[in-house]
Amino acid sequence: MLVQDFLLYSCEKNPDAEAIVSGNYRVTYAELRQASLALAASLVNCGLKPGERVAVLTDVPFDYIVAYFGTMLAGGVFVGLNTQTSERTLKNLLDDSGASIAITHRKYLKYFIGIADNLSELKTVAVAGGGSLPGINCIEYAEMIREREESNITFPNRESSELAQIIYTSGTTGKPKGVMLTHANLLANTSSVVEYLGLTGRDCAMVVMPFFYSYGNSILLTHIAVGGKLVVNQSLMYPNLILDLMVKEEVTGLPGVPSTFSLLLHKSAFPSYRFPALRYVTQAGGGMSPALLRELDAVIQGLPIYVMYGQTEASPRLSYLDPADLFRKPGSIGKAIPGVALEVLHPSGDPVKAGETGELVASGENIMVGYWQQPDATAEALRDGRLWTGDLASIDEEGFLYLVGRKSEMLKSGAHRVSPKEIEDVLLEHEAVLESAVIGVADDILGESIIACVVLKAPASCTEKELINHCHAILPAFKVPHRVNFYTELPKTESGKVRKVDLISGFQVT
Repeated sequence: MLVQDFLLYSCEKNPDAEAIVSGNYRVTYAELRQASLALAASLVNCGLKPGERVAVLTDVPFDYIVAYFGTMLAGGVFVGLNTQTSERTLKNLLDDSGASIAITHRKYLKYFIGIADNLSELKTVAVAGGGSLPGINCIEYAEMIREREESNITFPNRESSELAQIIYTSGTTGKPKGVMLTHANLLANTSSVVEYLGLTGRDCAMVVMPFFYSYGNSILLTHIAVGGKLVVNQSLMYPNLILDLMVKEEVTGLPGVPSTFSLLLHKSAFPSYRFPALRYVTQAGGGMSPALLRELDAVIQGLPIYVMYGQTEASPRLSYLDPADLFRKPGSIGKAIPGVALEVLHPSGDPVKAGETGELVASGENIMVGYWQQPDATAEALRDGRLWTGDLASIDEEGFLYLVGRKSEMLKSGAHRVSPKEIEDVLLEHEAVLESAVIGVADDILGESIIACVVLKAPASCTEKELINHCHAILPAFKVPHRVNFYTELPKTESGKVRKVDLISGFQVT
């Protein structure tokens, strides 16, 4: 079985069932299958070979999902890109993945125009809404998915052990890591989540998170696998519209990250709504405060809340806390999901005792096969067939797991993993900056607020606004510092390394 079989089997079982509801359109499984097969045929006609990468940059749910299954039907490897991007980021990811075909929307062509002449591997770009690029073959996306008579195209046979998808996640060095997930990885994780959430074809998820995130990717796969419905509105600008959709479409599941629920609870009419069809809530993407959990529990009147933990490298789910233990084990990420084994180990590989801190180590069929073209990083993360997550954790006498911190300096702001070094390097590109250090400071909504600590060259001058605008010109919006603090010097160790712990402890919110 391959990932695309989720769509084919669900369509065979109930072709007229709705698969996607978004904006003014409603798409059945039969329509989704037809468009995906048409795209697959078009990709093969464009010369896509088995194992070649197709990069997708769009915020249109139907286009994204068709591209996802169409790529895999054609034997390609799907690479979903964050729509909060920049020319530099896009070029780096296209070059790194070696994508030969890209699918995008007309409004994102602005990121391609300045780099089109320097993309040696990219041969074809399918553009929804039309458009052109210098030196690159551009095709109208609508034409690629247009229904046509069955052709004689034979789609390639692929094995479940072969690569299905690359999901990019920020690396601690600032260079993005392409997490390589096979069909088997995604099949295993999808099956496990379907099992512990008890998903069926009657389920309907309110999707507020982008599909290019591993969490969103999991929601997509689990609901297509069971023949359920995806109600998609990935903008929280008008949260009450999402609440209205939940009632109208009889949503049964509400997945979110802590900032999702904080916004709904404090900046919408969520507490006054009632959702008769809702049967569960899932939360991942970072720790959620016990106070916010209790507030959420009160609003949804005791419906099950699943606190979950995972990593992109695990397709992504690794553990969940049974809703019955939500307030009995506050702060816990629960226990391993079906099919996964979790251990807390000393660097020596020996298990820690209850209450001690060690690194969380995972094994199972869902664990990635490595980082794309990064053998050293792969060897560091995958040892003895197990994923060393880089997360520090403890375990209690009953086997419940608790996250303590992270080995790396990676920040988690909102649902985003952010590399401090990448931001520091961009700050140093400014002519007035002598030194930079980026830290995360606790934030009730974001989890961590991104703070840039900067020393200016003498006698140069520069304002906070100028540096933030400088970052906006180069980085995606979610990586731009929320605040810039200026220093005459940064605290350092005897070896010259910046003591970020001193910066964090000395930081005072004003």
